[in-house]
Amino acid sequence: MTRRLCSLSRQPAPSFGPGLTAERQAALLAGRRMWVNGTVLHYCFLDTDHDASVIPVPGTGELRRMAWAGGKEQLDVVRECFAQWEALGIGVAFAEVGDRGEAELRIGFQAGGGSWSAVGREALAVGRGERTMNLGWDVTAQGERGTVLHEIGHALGLVHEHQNPCAGLHWDDEAVYAELAGPPNHWSRETAYTNVLRALDAGESRGAVWDPRSVMALPFGPGLVLEPEQYRGGLRPAERPSDRDREFVLRWYPGTAPGPDPLVPFCSAPLGLGPGEQADFVVEPTGTRDYTVGTFGDADTVLVVFEERDGEPRFLAGHDDGGTPDNARLRVRLVRGRRYFVRVRVYSVWGASQTAVMCW
Repeated sequence: MTRRLCSLSRQPAPSFGPGLTAERQAALLAGRRMWVNGTVLHYCFLDTDHDASVIPVPGTGELRRMAWAGGKEQLDVVRECFAQWEALGIGVAFAEVGDRGEAELRIGFQAGGGSWSAVGREALAVGRGERTMNLGWDVTAQGERGTVLHEIGHALGLVHEHQNPCAGLHWDDEAVYAELAGPPNHWSRETAYTNVLRALDAGESRGAVWDPRSVMALPFGPGLVLEPEQYRGGLRPAERPSDRDREFVLRWYPGTAPGPDPLVPFCSAPLGLGPGEQADFVVEPTGTRDYTVGTFGDADTVLVVFEERDGEPRFLAGHDDGGTPDNARLRVRLVRGRRYFVRVRVYSVWGASQTAVMCW
């Protein structure tokens, strides 16, 4: 029996400026979707009367309104799966909110709409009234918790593990197209290619070690994989994050270090970071005014400023300078008596000059 599978839309390839080395491009591909460590991702469930899709009914010419709301049991499974990812000890926390304007992740349950998610920071480009994740079938059914964990993995920035170029999978392409064109998926050839047959760029995948048990792999029945021989009978990933999933996600989100260093206005703070590393700072302004926060040096960086509200960091502003000759720079209004966090993650260091961050 063919399983329902996660279907992601194909995103345009990133456009990098001319003259970038292969090393810089690989670093940018690896980190462009990842959040900075220490982020709190807020999620909400879309359930008002206006939250629905209008879709054509095949063969009738009629339109049908499909609501995005889910039942309490569905919502509880999603809450439990967020907690399961967080329990791995990752440096990203999840918080449920009722106001979609406060939510980076907005979840719907449109039946028949497939299960999918924006991948990592791609969610920030989705309109506030739109879903960043859909769970298109009953996730309370036996064996379906893995679907929710898989989609949350995408929300964290993880991609499909069966498309890892190091997997060495040789598919029977036409068998894959035929299998997925039928029920319950009804995929086009383009969708099947995008989500199964297309090998990812090496920079997009998690590296040289393929994990067939990853919760980010999709399950497949026999007859679709030709080689390696041991997978001719199908792929059966775990229905929870595997040990290698945990290892990979902790490399990006290792947990927040206690006591970030103070970032004093007009005093630059050297970074000294390698690719994929992050530095955290706290700013406690002595006056209320507009401040500039920026990086310096020959490095590709992501710079994010958070404001502490009720003991929780809330996103204020961010700038990604990856692949450009410029440095990340933000103009933000900081209020005396409040605390702010500045987080800088480095994609790559490509020049000889010292890298630093400053607030002024």
